[in-house]
Amino acid sequence: MARADPAASRVLAEAVSGERIGAEEALLLLERADFMELGEAAGEVRRRRHGWFATFMVDRNINYTNVCVTACRFCAFYRPPSSPEAWTLSHDEVVRRVGEAVSMGATQVMIQGGHHPELRIEWYEELFSRVKAAYPQVTIHSLGPSEVVHISRISGLEVEETLRRLKQAGLDSLPGSGAEILVDRVRKLVSPLKESAGKWLEVMERAHSLGIRTTATMMMGHLETPGERVEHLARVREVQDRTGGFRAFIPWTYQPVRVLGGRKASGLSYLRLVATARLFLDNFEHIQGSWLTTGKDVGQASLHFGADDLGSVMLEENVVRAAGAGERSSVEELVRLIREAGFRPAQRDTEYRKIRVF
Repeated sequence: MARADPAASRVLAEAVSGERIGAEEALLLLERADFMELGEAAGEVRRRRHGWFATFMVDRNINYTNVCVTACRFCAFYRPPSSPEAWTLSHDEVVRRVGEAVSMGATQVMIQGGHHPELRIEWYEELFSRVKAAYPQVTIHSLGPSEVVHISRISGLEVEETLRRLKQAGLDSLPGSGAEILVDRVRKLVSPLKESAGKWLEVMERAHSLGIRTTATMMMGHLETPGERVEHLARVREVQDRTGGFRAFIPWTYQPVRVLGGRKASGLSYLRLVATARLFLDNFEHIQGSWLTTGKDVGQASLHFGADDLGSVMLEENVVRAAGAGERSSVEELVRLIREAGFRPAQRDTEYRKIRVF
């Protein structure tokens, strides 16, 4: 059996004691820390913050269109505007789906789509206003920095004014979609028509300044290096130091598609990233583990490697499914998975307030 790296062990001890570790130390953990020692350290920090509770929520991802002009190389969901397979839902249909989700216990909806060249801000304002009028109790956790940048561009508005108007119409929260890896070398390879890493972070910082809280994500396991994963973590930690506006960090694994190719990241590499993130992101209260892209067994294991949340039952999800991740779940199953992992399950809302303890 290989011996634990002494330098990595020292960094783990520092992180567990509450010392802030740097990017070079995080890279050391990601690449060289003993796997079980890393998990134990992250698990200890996680339990110190959240005890033995593990949370989840009920929401619905409503993809309002598959039309997109960005053509990211990892996306199997989008269609160009001229495609016979392109579609856009009506406002009536989106509102209907929100109502259906509410009847199934959802407290949040994620309304997301592509970069549609014809949908200006007025389209979104009407949609959000109608959703809020019909279901004022539902949190609209929707769009994302990339969509905000696109909407502002085709509407002839500054990003801040776009965010103000969307908030006034009913937008409550911004997901971290479109982050991929927040390093421009990688972004130019996988999503060359999207905004830069700096612009993505700027949108989030603007949102935080307007009282719109958000999440931060990472799509790992494609063309990035371990060092670039850590750079991504460092950049969101810097914004969090300034604003405190991120609720959670949510890493998930890239699903290989024909255009970009590659292999799916292993469960072990995913768990190493989750644990390193828990130790490095000392200013993030929550780390969300993924079962949708990694499998439910890895999702369970993530609760012992620093994650305190398993996301949502996902009443509807189409983007990741299009890339081949066909996992589905239910309240009953997530409760069972959490219990089997040795934790106490609780349903939460968008702000991580427990609304039902099992």
